[in-house]
Amino acid sequence: MSKSPAKTGTIPAVSGWVARFAEMVPKEAEVLDVACGTGRHGRFFRGRGNPIVMLDRNIAPIADMAADPGVQLVAFDLEAGRPWPLADRQFGCVVVTNYLHRPIMRDIVSAVAPGGMLIYETFARGNEAFGRPRNPDFLLHSEELLIFCRPELRVIAFEDLTVTVPQPACIQRIAAIRNFPEIADI
Repeated sequence: MSKSPAKTGTIPAVSGWVARFAEMVPKEAEVLDVACGTGRHGRFFRGRGNPIVMLDRNIAPIADMAADPGVQLVAFDLEAGRPWPLADRQFGCVVVTNYLHRPIMRDIVSAVAPGGMLIYETFARGNEAFGRPRNPDFLLHSEELLIFCRPELRVIAFEDLTVTVPQPACIQRIAAIRNFPEIADI
C-alpha cells in the first residue's frame, strides 16, 4: 500500500498538460488551483512568480505555503452544496486536475477572467478498466469538457484519449481562453 503525498512529504510531478500551457499564462496573472490537494500546480505557478489561490477542503498539505504573501489558501468543501466561495473573483488562469464535481463546472468556467485561461485534465469514461476512479459520477462523458466550456471559452486544445504515463488511464483535457469582451462602437 503506497502512502499519500501529504503523508510522505512528496509532491507529484506537474501534469505535462499544465506545463504545456503554462507559458501562455502571464507571470503577473493570478492563478486559481481548484481542488489543489498537495498543491503541485499551485506550487509550480508560484515558482514561476504567479500569485496563487489554492482551494481545497483540506489545506493541511499546503499549510507550508501560508507564509508566502503571494499565496492565498482557501479551505472549502466544494461538494457540500454551498455557493461557490470565489463568486466575486476571476483569475488569469484556473487549473483543475484529477477532479470532477459537475455542480460547480459553471462556476469554474465563470472564474476565468477576460483574456484568462482554463487548464483542465481529469478522468473519462473507460477509466474503470484501469482502476480508480470507476464511479461514473467522477468520469467525464465523451466531449463533456468541450460542452462545459462552450460558448463562453474559446478552446485552443482538447484531447479525449487513453494514456500510459504516468499510469494507464482514460482522460480528457482542455485548454481554453476567455476572449476579451468586444468594445462596442459608439
